[in-house]
Amino acid sequence: MWFPDWPLRRPDAPPDRPVQVVDDRGVVTASTAPEIRPGMRRREAEALCPTVLTLQGDPGAETATFEPAVRAVEALVPRVEVAAPGLLFVPVAGAVRYYGGERQLAEHVVAALDAAVGQGSRVGVADGPFAARLAAAEAGEGPLIVDDTAAFLSRCDVSVLGMADLIETFRWLGLSTLGDLAALPQAAVASGFGTAGLTAHRLASGDDREPDPRPLPVDVVAEERFDPPLATVEQAVFASRTLAERLMEALAPAGGIPHRVEVAAVSAAGEERRRTWRSADPFTVRELAARVRWQLDAWVGHGGISGGIVRLRLVPADLSDRGRQLSFGEDAATRLEARRALARAQALVGPDGVLSARPQGGRTPAEQVQWHRWDEPAARPARDPAAPWPGRLPGPAPALVPPEPQPLDVEWDAGFPTRVRLGSRWEPVLSWAGPWRDTGRWWEGEGPADRYQVVTSAGAFLIETRDGACFVTGIYD
Repeated sequence: MWFPDWPLRRPDAPPDRPVQVVDDRGVVTASTAPEIRPGMRRREAEALCPTVLTLQGDPGAETATFEPAVRAVEALVPRVEVAAPGLLFVPVAGAVRYYGGERQLAEHVVAALDAAVGQGSRVGVADGPFAARLAAAEAGEGPLIVDDTAAFLSRCDVSVLGMADLIETFRWLGLSTLGDLAALPQAAVASGFGTAGLTAHRLASGDDREPDPRPLPVDVVAEERFDPPLATVEQAVFASRTLAERLMEALAPAGGIPHRVEVAAVSAAGEERRRTWRSADPFTVRELAARVRWQLDAWVGHGGISGGIVRLRLVPADLSDRGRQLSFGEDAATRLEARRALARAQALVGPDGVLSARPQGGRTPAEQVQWHRWDEPAARPARDPAAPWPGRLPGPAPALVPPEPQPLDVEWDAGFPTRVRLGSRWEPVLSWAGPWRDTGRWWEGEGPADRYQVVTSAGAFLIETRDGACFVTGIYD
């Protein structure tokens, strides 16, 4: 079951103009703009449709609003798997016998979804999640029931695999459909393209992943009890990260990574809620923590569960033994210990107390760094780092940039810096460079400033002179 427009079902999406929802990878979906396709780069989409309104995707809010749809399907078929907000997978073998056929079951599901969240769902029935997802994409007003999954897949374009590098190579080799790929010997594809090629060949052949391909030890779960009950979204963030880390550590000795994880919660009133999340690729700690956080936000932050959560448990299923070849000299144990230490520190000081940085565009060192919460995906940079940025300071960048410029006493001789006051003593300037003129945001009343790099026996500094005063804006290592 798939709602193609689910990210657009938000109050800030006007119905009378083109709207696109984007994430870090590109366009997720768009409305009334046929030239914009999912996966397209944001700038490319905006160039094709200059009037489009761009909104940043919010998976947490989308999960919360999608919860009524999940409950509606869950009332008909108990084993519901959430792949993403707007996309559900349901194994229907048992339900088909109960409702008298695949079409009858699909019609019941469509009616339940229409009543819960409105029209717009697409329902596809096929052998395996991959084929069912493609069938839902092709479904029109009514459900699409695929009788011959292999024949249905054989006419699909190779682009549906979503593997950009492989798709280009397949086309260059003359393989334009999944049928062309499936016709090749599996051993030859695996030899030529490795694990990715083998996965593509299996999907093209209709050999999709089956549920529970290997048994799980009954004690491999991650559980936490809360006293007082977990009742805020901020607490949910810490709980999701901690439990995800604990579950992946418990699975590590068995060499397994889950494709499906059940999130189970018990409220203070004794009410129990369960939700299963599914991923086409094995979960990482970050991805699993994000799914758990979205689900807890839907339950706690939007009134889905009353009185707060007193017990939370993660139960893995559908394990994969896909590993990773370590590089020469790589110390995986040290990296894991570092992640644990950062997670503990974040639990103590709050989500905004442990930050990661990445470059972005700007002229000053403070502008050239974008900060975001550690172990969470960063938003798109506000300023393009590839732009020329005339007036930008030359490298190297300062090792330390204070949050606010700090006053500094500087002596000048004929416009040249000669001494700077560090604490109670004056240090002579050994060398200097500049000035670099910054015209300032004159449209906001900001005046010009000159920037200098000065070197003393006590260290090197980036200083700025503005309105007759001097400030330290960076310290070099």
